[in-house]
Amino acid sequence: MFRASFIYLSQAAWAKQIISNWSVARRAASRFVAGEKLEDALQAVERLNQEGFNTTLDHLGEHTSTEQKAYNATEDIIAIIDSIENTNTRASISIKLTQIGLAIDKKLCEKNLEKILSHASQKSSFVRIDMEDSPWIDNTLELYWKMRNDHNLHNVGLVIQSYLYRSVEDVERLMSGGGKVRLCKGAYKEPKEIAYPKKPDVDANFDRISKLLIDQALQLGAEGVSEDGRIPPLCAIASHDQDRLEFAKDYAHEVGLSKSALEFQMLYGIRRELQNQCLEEGYPVRIYIPYGTEWYPYFTRRLAERPANLWFFISNYFRN
Repeated sequence: MFRASFIYLSQAAWAKQIISNWSVARRAASRFVAGEKLEDALQAVERLNQEGFNTTLDHLGEHTSTEQKAYNATEDIIAIIDSIENTNTRASISIKLTQIGLAIDKKLCEKNLEKILSHASQKSSFVRIDMEDSPWIDNTLELYWKMRNDHNLHNVGLVIQSYLYRSVEDVERLMSGGGKVRLCKGAYKEPKEIAYPKKPDVDANFDRISKLLIDQALQLGAEGVSEDGRIPPLCAIASHDQDRLEFAKDYAHEVGLSKSALEFQMLYGIRRELQNQCLEEGYPVRIYIPYGTEWYPYFTRRLAERPANLWFFISNYFRN
């Protein structure tokens, strides 16, 4: 009930209008969001790079409603790619397809995605497509394969969510094609007909998929993270659940996958001690750094994930 309520609020226009105008909400969101401008995010990237972390930048936004907004979002993402090259930072890009037009027209989205990936390829940059909620999954997978097969663009990876029943099958196909997969649990409210409703089942599926990713990465040559930190390995485990991370570490050690070929990905502002632990153990760690004015949906999904995040918000409220 707790999680479902906050996921509902993340999608409610009335709640966004009210909460995004609260100064306390903006202050609390700054724990999870690097700022509203690209310059703010690049400062966070520089700090984390100096500490040994790789990063991925996400200009927040989803479900754009006009072609012009989708075009503007595309140009903003291209500006990030240029900034990564100009500042020589250890960073990649994360994007949502509804941000660049998928909710308007699939052909429009394909055009914008091809433009982004072509520019990124010229700059030796990598782009990760974030997976959104279930209405967009099939189109997201279709466009991913179009980029690879029709446009010959391979500097792209995908996110898979372990709470979906279909995810094992999706991962098997992606990995058989040499795809780079980021595994997470999933942050949307989905019906029980398509997603595991209970956490133990989501965790078990997460571990099952972790094994698939590790096995396939080993079979394909255990490619590690690139020297400049911009290109992740085939296998990326994204979680703040220490049990899930320990399972992946133990299994990778058992089958002989090198640490450099297993990247852990975590969110900016969450469980820094766990991020440091993985880094100190010799694993590449990539921090997901969101920024922008459209912080409200992202912020409320973070509150939904862990009660500790909600208590952080409440403590800021009473400090106001």
